Order: sequence, then structure tokens, then C-alpha cells
Amino acid sequence: MKTKRLFAALAFSLALLPVAAQQNVGFRAARVQSPVVNADNTVTFRISAPKARTVMVMGDWENEPRASLKEGQDGVWEYTTPKPLPSEMYTYRFMVDNVMMLDPVNAFTRRDVGNVFSTFYVGGGNGDYYKVRDVPHGNVTQTYYHSDAVGQDRRMTVYTPACYNKNDGKKYPVLYLLHGSGGDETAWPELGLVAHVMDNLLAEGKIEPMIVVMPNGNIVKTAAPGETSENHDYKPMMSNQIEGNYKNGIYETAFPEIISFVEKNYRVKADKNSRAIAGLSMGGFHTLFTSLNYPEKFGYIGLFSAGLNLTGLDMTLPAYNDIDGKLANLKKKGYKLFWVACGNADGLFQANKDLCKRMDNQDMKYEFVETSRGHIWANWRQYLLTFSQRLFK
Repeated sequence: MKTKRLFAALAFSLALLPVAAQQNVGFRAARVQSPVVNADNTVTFRISAPKARTVMVMGDWENEPRASLKEGQDGVWEYTTPKPLPSEMYTYRFMVDNVMMLDPVNAFTRRDVGNVFSTFYVGGGNGDYYKVRDVPHGNVTQTYYHSDAVGQDRRMTVYTPACYNKNDGKKYPVLYLLHGSGGDETAWPELGLVAHVMDNLLAEGKIEPMIVVMPNGNIVKTAAPGETSENHDYKPMMSNQIEGNYKNGIYETAFPEIISFVEKNYRVKADKNSRAIAGLSMGGFHTLFTSLNYPEKFGYIGLFSAGLNLTGLDMTLPAYNDIDGKLANLKKKGYKLFWVACGNADGLFQANKDLCKRMDNQDMKYEFVETSRGHIWANWRQYLLTFSQRLFK
């Protein structure tokens, strides 16, 4: 009898195993809250690590971005920033005994190249434009176009404003927005928060309704890592580490393929002054040379911390040769706005100033915006906020 009861209990336990094994998600609210944005915009971080010897937080804010947490009761470590943080979206990670990790009680993350960070917002300024607000929302879609230049389909992300959905035949101007090295067609939507920025600015009447096209600047790749036929064999990496990908002139000279696809498949205005192009870092490099090679295409040009260090660039390639001659031709063809912005702590600051000197030598009109800090998304989101309000007026 005992044997039968034992067998029955064992069978019942085994029957439950698949259910337990499939369920790897906890449903109870965490007893530790982190991060907490306090009323004065200081931020408190906490992590439960009772066996840890040291815990640090590392973030992308300016004042004390690396700090040690102090252990309190029940093994909960805590740190509060000494000063309020300016309004922004921030990223951070913990280091527990030299092991880098996400905040285990914060579900909100972003990938930047091959790193994943926990995120939070501080409101009261720019950060309010990066949040979802109760305003009409546009659509963000991913679509493929065929590139004859590389013989493959390639993916882009497209934002259309809420008013585009009315399908009333109205046509819209286009901003072509290019990512940096290590990015892809998901970078500006995820890290630049383009849809939130556009929705919120449009709701306040600060920008003209526009379509934003965010292509993949890695010309030898179909799409973002994990979204190609290589699947997980294609790991996130810097663009110059991908063989045959960067500074060969293919992306810049083939850019009209993107324009042609957009103008055939979306209700857009197809004239020069209804097109803008802008990009950060590598995307700024692409922006410069695309606009120089096609001066008849764009009325608005924006360089955000542009990657203009030309060391090692093959200046004999048609895409890159005769910069001064092409600048002169751009001046002759005309443009509405040439806008350059860079942080004064950015390693590319001097290279951007050098471009401005070239333009000075040709008496070309441009605007140069110097900001603080370095090569960071906080600057690029700010530049998008400013540049987009100057477009198509």
C-alpha cells in the first residue's frame, strides 16, 4: 500500500514538472524599488545583493556617472545622486563584484551596439519630449526596398505622422535620418526616440508634419543584427568591423535608391526643399558625402557630431574626391539650411570645426552649434529636437 501511495505521489510530481519548467517568470512585485526619480530630480538606485562585497552604478549622466552604493539593511545597497539630473532619458548598469549587470527590478532597457542598458526618464525639460504623452500618435513601420547596388533587399524604419492616416491625398516632406557606427535601422527609433519626439513636437505645433525615414547604413547587411538570414550569427558590432561595409562610397552613391523607393511608396513631396538629410557620427559622414554627391536632392542638411576624421579615407573614390569642388557646387545649387552641431568634449569636435573652415573659405552659409559633453545620445536627441523645428518652414 505504501508503495502504491509513493508511486502515485511521484507520478503527480512528475506531471507538474513540465508546467514548472516552462514557467520562468515571477509575478510578485519586487520589494526593492529602483530607480526612483525623487521630487527634486535626484535619482536613487537600489539593488538587493546581500553577499556582494562592492556595488557600483555607472550611467550616462554628467555629474558622478560612476558611484559606489552603500549596503544597508537586509543586504540592500543604495545610492542617490548628489545633484538633480537634467531632464533626459538616461541609461545605466550596475557592477556587482566586477560583474556588469542590468538593474534586476527595472524592466525597461535599450541596446546600444552590443551593450544593453537599463533606462529611466527625468522630466521637466527635454525628457518630456522623449516620453509617450497623450497626443495623437504616428506609426512606425519596418519595410524593405531592393538595392541594385548590392543586389539584395534592405530594411528601413519609417515614421509617418498621425495625420498621414487620414489618407486624404496630402503629401509630406521627408527627413532622412541616419545612424552612427554600430547602429542600424532600429537605432534612431529606439535610442533617439524619434516617434515620441515627432509626436510631441507636432502636438505642440513646433514642427511641420513630416515623414522620417531611417535606413540601415551598413550597406552589406540586410537589416539589424538578429533580423537577417544570418540570424544570431550576426552579432552587433561597430560598422567599421564589418568587412566591405564602411567608407567605400557605395552607401552614399546608392542613396537615390532609398529616395526612389520612398517617393514611389509614400505620399511625399518630391522636390529638393521637401527633403532633409541628417545623421549622427558615421551617419553625419554619410550625410555630408551624400549631399555633396547629390546637391540637387536636399534643401536641408544636418551633421550631428559627424564622423569627419578623414584619416585613411581613399580620397580617389568618386564618392569622396574633390571635397572643395563639391562644396562649391553645393553652394551653387543652393540649400535652405546647413546645420552642424557637436559637443566640445567630443573627439570629433575639431574635425567638425575644420569642415566649417572649408565652408568659410568658400563663403558658404551654415550654422554651427557647440554644446557641452561628448559623443553621446543625449546630445543627438537634443540636436534632433532643435534641427527638426527648423525644417520645411
